Amino acid sequence: MISLKIYKQGNELLVGACDENLIGKKIEDGKFQLEIKKEFYDGERVSPDILKQFLAEATIANLVGETTIKVAIKMGLIDPDCIIRIKGIPHAQMVRML
Repeated sequence: MISLKIYKQGNELLVGACDENLIGKKIEDGKFQLEIKKEFYDGERVSPDILKQFLAEATIANLVGETTIKVAIKMGLIDPDCIIRIKGIPHAQMVRML
C-alpha cells in the first residue's frame, strides 16, 4: 500500500506519498539524506489507482519508494532520469506550472 497525505493551500494541492513500509525511516548516503517523517507522509493507505487520481490534480508532489514512484512515471509526471536514489530508495519531486 501507499501512504498518501494531502495538503491544500489556496489553489495548490500538494501530495506527499510514500511506500507504506518506509514511514519513519531515515536514509543517508554520502551527502544525501532523507527523513521520511510520519508527520508529513503518514496519511490514508491507498492503492496505486487512488494515488493516480490525486496526482492528476496535484500541483506539487513529494514521492518516495518504488511503488509510489512507478505510478508517477507511468503517468508521465516524473522522468526516470530525474529520480534520486538514496541507499537504493527512489525519491522524486514534481511541480506542475499552471
